[in-house]
Amino acid sequence: MTLLEKINELNDIKSVEKEKLPELAQEIRDFLIQKISQTGGHLASNLGVVELTMALHLSFSLPEDKIIWDVGHQSYTHKILTGRKAGFDELRKFGGMSGFPKRRESECDAFDTGHSSTSISAGLGYVCARDVLGEDYYVVSVIGDGALTGGMAYEALNNASQLKTNFIIVLNDNDMSISENVGGISAYLSNIRTAESYMGLKTGVENTLNRIPVYGDKLIRGIRNTKQGIKQFLVPGMFFEEMGITYLGPVDGHNIQKMMRVFRDAKRVNGPVLVHVLTRKGKGFGPAERMPARFHGAEPFEIETGLPRVRKKKAAYTDVFATVMCKMGAREPKLAAVTAAMPDGTGLKRFRNMYRDRFFDVGIAEAHAVTFAAGLAAGGMKPVVAVYSSFLQRAYDQIIHDVCIQNLPVVFAIDRAGLVGSDGETHQGIFDLSYLTMMPNMCVMAPKNKWELADMLKYAIRYDGPIALRYPRGEAYDGLKEFRAPIVYGKSEILYDESGLALVAIGSMVKTALAVREGMKTLGYHCTVVNARFAKPVDEEMLAYLAQDHRLVVTMEENVRSGGFGEKVLEYYNETGAQLRVLQAALPDDYIEHGNVQVLQEEAGIDEKSIFKRIIAQYRQ
Repeated sequence: MTLLEKINELNDIKSVEKEKLPELAQEIRDFLIQKISQTGGHLASNLGVVELTMALHLSFSLPEDKIIWDVGHQSYTHKILTGRKAGFDELRKFGGMSGFPKRRESECDAFDTGHSSTSISAGLGYVCARDVLGEDYYVVSVIGDGALTGGMAYEALNNASQLKTNFIIVLNDNDMSISENVGGISAYLSNIRTAESYMGLKTGVENTLNRIPVYGDKLIRGIRNTKQGIKQFLVPGMFFEEMGITYLGPVDGHNIQKMMRVFRDAKRVNGPVLVHVLTRKGKGFGPAERMPARFHGAEPFEIETGLPRVRKKKAAYTDVFATVMCKMGAREPKLAAVTAAMPDGTGLKRFRNMYRDRFFDVGIAEAHAVTFAAGLAAGGMKPVVAVYSSFLQRAYDQIIHDVCIQNLPVVFAIDRAGLVGSDGETHQGIFDLSYLTMMPNMCVMAPKNKWELADMLKYAIRYDGPIALRYPRGEAYDGLKEFRAPIVYGKSEILYDESGLALVAIGSMVKTALAVREGMKTLGYHCTVVNARFAKPVDEEMLAYLAQDHRLVVTMEENVRSGGFGEKVLEYYNETGAQLRVLQAALPDDYIEHGNVQVLQEEAGIDEKSIFKRIIAQYRQ
């Protein structure tokens, strides 16, 4: 029996002999590589924290003690050690185990996470609740150096510095977020990692003091917990210590025993304490070590080579965006690109290589990215903010306050709009049509296919005002090539003009509308199909035209119903008193869990068959 076969319940790891822990770590890595190669998932980040997770579970008592994982995609080993090993066969599948911490999944998951830079705030809340209620447990917030570029983390650190009771922050420093880290905090941590004079002196002093009977260990602890200790003089800035947060480290994040000793020290601190742990993203799997960004969120792959099991054949919407950005960069000297630590994921890597002086990676800081782009626009540039839909939510106020109020020409290229699948609730891009269309001065578009994405992006870059372009994850639809009318502000495109029934679809749902139309035609029904193009402004002239000879209008969108495109169509017809019915095919006003996108569409009732059935039911009334 392997060591991992003995890990079936919470705290089973505590019965493993100390000398066998490295062997268990290797078995966990092998298990993760094997399972994720089949299901896909976050590989590199999880391989990097195997020993760290083991040390945390050995040093603390779950579920009484609370471990909060920032972002949470690195919680796979945590799930193994808390009795969820069997769930990896259904990892990120509909109805299966989530790839992120979920309180409903286990009492050992202290906080649901999915977005970056939140763990210190949540942990501080736990600490204050603990103290007010007179309870006794440890709180550990694990945050990566990439997540530490987010402003929310510093707001929390500033607040935490006032604590007089224990709060442990583990800084998992692997010099990466999804892509390579940027900015001052990355440089600062790099200085700590490479401060050989400090590390050498620290080791020498500790070795000397360890030889002093009785008092040596006390002296070491005293030095560690004193702001005026040796590192105050030898490490640049001592940023954390000067904030009032005790700093311990850096410590080897792949040495379980060393980490356990540091965690014991951390428990003794009556205040906030930061443990700086150095790890290697992708450790133990060569392809992931060499290409950690590629294995951040991996599709199923061949273990021997690291190559995807299914090779991508068609261009993705992100690829189309990337190509047009590079072409427009040559034509428009004022065009700039802004990303929040996602140059690869958003398709800006090529633009960065071609126009380095007009490319800006601001780190994991979406709110800053938007206001920075507003400053670029005010200064005469034409910025394109490339961002995932679910992450743009983090900059809601900045879009309104800093872009729209001033009517500044900022382009929002919103990738992963609609259902994205396996990452679940925190990553589905299903709210952007609702919150963007309610903002005065904002224009919102969505393309039906890859050619329309190219045309819309060119239009957006030359548009004088705030404008958003949302497009889905995955392969770009290449149908309807023959329909390529010029993009005109606020105007839709009628693809098939008949009578009786009208399908008014936006973005990715145009393809579904065509399939619904085919089904209706087989039953002998006439069917108009409209590519809405604009969610804001709504093409009221087109809606008025449909009211003349249609008795049922079906709106179709991959967005929640509340505040979405369909509600705006319904509002227009209600206000004008049109004598027709409106059926809204939209996502429910709910959070959509993880799973295959097609399965999720069926569950939510926005797939071809579900919409077809609803239309037939309307006709039979």
